[in-house]
Amino acid sequence: MMSEGSIDQQPAKLLKRANEENEDSTEKVQATKRVKTDEEHTEDEKKYPKKKVVLLMAYSGKGYYGMQRNPGNSQFRTIEDDLVTALVKSGCIPENHGDDMKKMSFQRCARTDKGVSAAGQVVSLKVRLIEDIIEKINENLPPQIRVLGLKRVTQGFNSKNNCDARTYSYMLPTVAFSQKDYDTEDISAFRLEPETLQRVNRLFSLYKGTHNFHNFTSQKAPSDPSARRYITEMSCGEPFVCSDCEFAVITVRGQSFMLHQIRKMIGLVIAVIKGYAKEAVMERSWGEEKVDVPKAPGLGLVLERVHFDRYNKRFGGDGLHERLEWDREEEAITAFKKSHIYPTIVETECQEGSMVSWMSTLPIHDFEATSAGPRDNKDLKQDNADKGNDSD
Repeated sequence: MMSEGSIDQQPAKLLKRANEENEDSTEKVQATKRVKTDEEHTEDEKKYPKKKVVLLMAYSGKGYYGMQRNPGNSQFRTIEDDLVTALVKSGCIPENHGDDMKKMSFQRCARTDKGVSAAGQVVSLKVRLIEDIIEKINENLPPQIRVLGLKRVTQGFNSKNNCDARTYSYMLPTVAFSQKDYDTEDISAFRLEPETLQRVNRLFSLYKGTHNFHNFTSQKAPSDPSARRYITEMSCGEPFVCSDCEFAVITVRGQSFMLHQIRKMIGLVIAVIKGYAKEAVMERSWGEEKVDVPKAPGLGLVLERVHFDRYNKRFGGDGLHERLEWDREEEAITAFKKSHIYPTIVETECQEGSMVSWMSTLPIHDFEATSAGPRDNKDLKQDNADKGNDSD
């Protein structure tokens, strides 16, 4: 005869056996799913093998903390954060590549700072060449970021290292070139005189050639060879009226630029034109001594174009690779600037007055000092945060 204890144990044993069978069944289903996913992944790899490409990008930098991704800092959204998300969602790269961008050999041509826009940024990476790839990436991007072109490149191509030169523009209200005693309450009333524009361009032309720009960035010693930079072009175009205010666009082309270099180059010329500093300060700023150089706002800065002359000469005519030029995309580039970049600069400037606000800080700078005093803690924090980033 069976005891009461053994009778009570039977349902428990049956329940345990049923649970174990369910667990086995669940594990089998999950294993089958994993195998199926792996097979699909392998099929995708076969159908769409990864190839090295460059993407031509345009974006409005407002609301973003620059181009470069900062892993672990999700509260500081960057252009690359949204780009990588779009690449994963569109199926161009595996999901685990989004966590480690080295897996796709990702490299940007230029790092753009907080709020800075681009009309011709180029990134290089390995992607699956899926059908309608540009359209699918753009479907997963916000309207203020667009991929405008794609080209195959050599396996060893690196968009940063292979770039010979970069062209930036800087759009600003011409009231920046007014005299220091000008009443900035109504900036729409200001119009730039032709003689002042000529002087502005004469000062900008002084930057051409190779100079030691250690004073135009942070944490660079005069003896640091990397502080020497080569500028091929810098000039300000004819002014134009937009939303009742007069604006002008400065264009600068150089081999490469250090962090904040362009904004400081423009800031120093503005200080001279307004009468806060003498012209001699420009020559002095390339010397050994420390010079206090003001940094113009980031709002108007746009990465216009990146240049690959050496690459084009070596591979552009080999019959296998295209030249890295974007003539066919020119119309799309212009359209994006007109719809997303220029309106943002003009509206933000008119509403927030970043240039006028910055101009009010110019009297604080000591352009005659021969050595730097204690730096503002806020500036030091910003410089430390930006350390290691090579360009505007």
